[in-house]
Amino acid sequence: MLDKSFSPDGTETSLYALWEASGAFGAQPASTAAPYTIMIPPPNVTGTLHIGHALTMTLQDTLIRWRRMQGRDVLWQPGTDHAGIATQLVVERMLQKEGTSRQEMGRDAFVERVWEWKAESGGGITKQLRRLGSSLDWKRERFTMDDGLSDAVKEVFVTLYREGLIYRDRRLVNWDPAFRSAISDLEVDNRETRGSLWYIRYPVEGQPGRTITVATTRPETMLGDMAVAVHPDDARYADLVGRNVILPLTGRRIPIVADEHSDPTKGSGAVKITPAHDFNDFEVGRRHRLDMPSVLDEEARITLAEIEGELRAEEGLADPAFVRTLEGMPRDAARKAMVAELERLEWLEKIEPHTNQVPHAERSGAVVEPRLTTQWYCDAKTLAGPAIEAVESGQIEFVPRQWENTFYAWMRDIQPWCISRQLWWGHRIPAWYGPDGHVFVAHDEADATAQARSHYGQDTALTRDEDVLDTWFSSALWPFSTLGWPERTADLARYYPTDVLVTGFDIIFFWVARMMMMGLHFMKDVPFRKVFIHGLVRDERGQKMSKSKGNGIDPLEMIDTYGADATRFCICALTGLGRDVKLGRKRVEEYRSFMTKIWNAARFCEMNGVAPVEGFSPASVRSPLGRWILAELAQAVEDATKALESFRFDEYAATCYRFVWNCFCDWFLEFAKPVFGAGETAEAVETRAVAAHVLGTILRLMQPVTPFMTDTLWQHFGFGAEGTLMTAPWPQPEHLEGAAAARDEMEWLIRFISAIRTVRSEMNVPPSRLAPVLLRDASPATVARAAQWSEAIGRMARVSEVLPLEGDMPQGAAQLVVDEATLVIPLAGIIDIAQERLRLEKECAKVEGEITKVERKLGNADFVARAKPEVVAENRERLDAFMAERTRLQAALARIG
Repeated sequence: MLDKSFSPDGTETSLYALWEASGAFGAQPASTAAPYTIMIPPPNVTGTLHIGHALTMTLQDTLIRWRRMQGRDVLWQPGTDHAGIATQLVVERMLQKEGTSRQEMGRDAFVERVWEWKAESGGGITKQLRRLGSSLDWKRERFTMDDGLSDAVKEVFVTLYREGLIYRDRRLVNWDPAFRSAISDLEVDNRETRGSLWYIRYPVEGQPGRTITVATTRPETMLGDMAVAVHPDDARYADLVGRNVILPLTGRRIPIVADEHSDPTKGSGAVKITPAHDFNDFEVGRRHRLDMPSVLDEEARITLAEIEGELRAEEGLADPAFVRTLEGMPRDAARKAMVAELERLEWLEKIEPHTNQVPHAERSGAVVEPRLTTQWYCDAKTLAGPAIEAVESGQIEFVPRQWENTFYAWMRDIQPWCISRQLWWGHRIPAWYGPDGHVFVAHDEADATAQARSHYGQDTALTRDEDVLDTWFSSALWPFSTLGWPERTADLARYYPTDVLVTGFDIIFFWVARMMMMGLHFMKDVPFRKVFIHGLVRDERGQKMSKSKGNGIDPLEMIDTYGADATRFCICALTGLGRDVKLGRKRVEEYRSFMTKIWNAARFCEMNGVAPVEGFSPASVRSPLGRWILAELAQAVEDATKALESFRFDEYAATCYRFVWNCFCDWFLEFAKPVFGAGETAEAVETRAVAAHVLGTILRLMQPVTPFMTDTLWQHFGFGAEGTLMTAPWPQPEHLEGAAAARDEMEWLIRFISAIRTVRSEMNVPPSRLAPVLLRDASPATVARAAQWSEAIGRMARVSEVLPLEGDMPQGAAQLVVDEATLVIPLAGIIDIAQERLRLEKECAKVEGEITKVERKLGNADFVARAKPEVVAENRERLDAFMAERTRLQAALARIG
């Protein structure tokens, strides 16, 4: 006998271990089945399972388990990313606690220590993915710095270099002054910060007393100003274009240029141009061929090395001695010192409070500095062309389609990809330098040495490039490097291209697009056929989850509290096309109740002798109840399959929920109770067989999303051995001929009982008080049906009897229409009709007041403009709910006259 409740704690770990040991997760490359492949976005080896991972992995696993049941040869390729900057940070913090540093250890020893950490503590997230139930092919687990993947990285780098698509250049990058490395845009967190806007007067050369005022949030970079820009159409400064200003503090002459980058409506309309320390200024500098001296070093401290020779003493303008005191000063301290000096010299016009977005390094927390450095770049524009064409031609399809526009916007305006990082952990760039700086790119040092010998005519000492590659470079190769490329393996031929990629929109550019570029360039084919883009996980109110708000959800805590099945089902139920997932503990708890409902239904079946019947044929069923539930089941199977085929995870979950809770539990099993209790009648035997068939199909239908409980029940009822449900065949819809009559009859009965229940609920009729139902204008068929199902109607609707209405309408009766018949329910003597009418009128007035308040708020244009979008949406949802409640109350009042 089943326990009273399902215990995830006592089941999930042992059942998962059985699945993994059985080999059922593994791909079968020797089979004749059609392959189906998904590559996971490899999580960071330092990571822990967060709610975003849980979302992505649940959706992927649902697809994988479904396709496995359909008989496909499934490969779900697992692995982790070496996560250069994140992993280096973890190990550096460990060393700091030990009183040492990577610099003291040296590069080789530090890298060895990172490998040791990875072996001992890295990859914890893979254990957590098991907790979620992810059926990954763990025998094929890969790591982005495995030997094979490292070979692929070197092959790609060398090939692209020789094709002229990888090169070195001096450009601005996002610079983390704590790590002293370039970082990607994805590793930058823009935070709203309160600061100031400083208005500084720059004197115009040759026009004594005339100044031009610039507004800046970064006065500390003014030492590197190379121009002042004004808009070409700004009449205020038209006569100044082409003249010079004298830069306060340094005395340097810099030009006033006309450039559309300057916005006449912001600040003073004139902006200082510091090409080496601002991305927009860099582009202005290139357009006007300005010099680009850096005045902040790799740790964001003032450096005068590139401007020392340009410091000039100007009375009342500049004091080289003061400027030299700034050497080595951190940027914040330098800002204070420079502002104070500008104020003393009376060049500071005013200071205004100002809020702006300040970029911070995601890992170190340091303020990111745009920095002009020499880095390795990849010609992304050339590689982007075939990727754009692949989407335009339909070789790759985005789901939902609107994400194609985001893809096009990024790709058609793509910039060179900075692929070098100033770290020690990662794929070291395969480049060596001769004594004159000549670069030799090669697969290994021996190859580089041979190149140098050919170049110089003799053996020459070479120096290896210190930098490593951006982690996105290696992960861009993931779909084919994990399958053995650059070797042309059998796995590569079978499983590439993959079928679908499931990921969030935030990495469309960083990962999705780059996999397209690399796959098309090296494999001459797309890396995947479809890209399913899901939204972000937000809290119940639609707000972004964050530590500061305290509204985050730990999926491991949800699994511990409610079980993996409830967590997974909740994720699927909330994942619709083109919208974010509003998730909260309450929602997960609600779906745990659904898991309990299924368990209780299975237990009820077992207590009533329900067991699989070998050779059962749905076509043999004769009872209206049995034929109805089988027809509903066929429709549910069809709907669930269509939903999964179109990535409508919410519709798949909703189909399962509606059929199991409403059709099977609330109606079929309730109708079957007296049948089960009648002994071994022919109808009881048939109904038990139907119940077993439906229950077994439900378990198969829900296995992709709720694998633990369904497998437990599958084995317990004897549908198959433990752990075999995941390889059971996906159900096929079995539409019965002539089922329409049974469906019509049972749907009428459900409408009939539901209508009576609604009235009893609205009128607050106590469950203990039975009431008769009188039929007016009912057809003979309806009267006959009511008589046939009188036991079920009486038991489930709390009805004493169902009779045709004879004579006049009784006083104090509620009326409602079901098809052609009017149901009359005499309530006088059962409830106080006048009191109920008064209660309903009061409730209706209260709801009217709430509707008025919300409508007034939403009708206030100022409120709508100022309120957060989620607050406006919440008010609209409240208005809809109140209006629906008003409709319900008005209908209830109408029923009692």
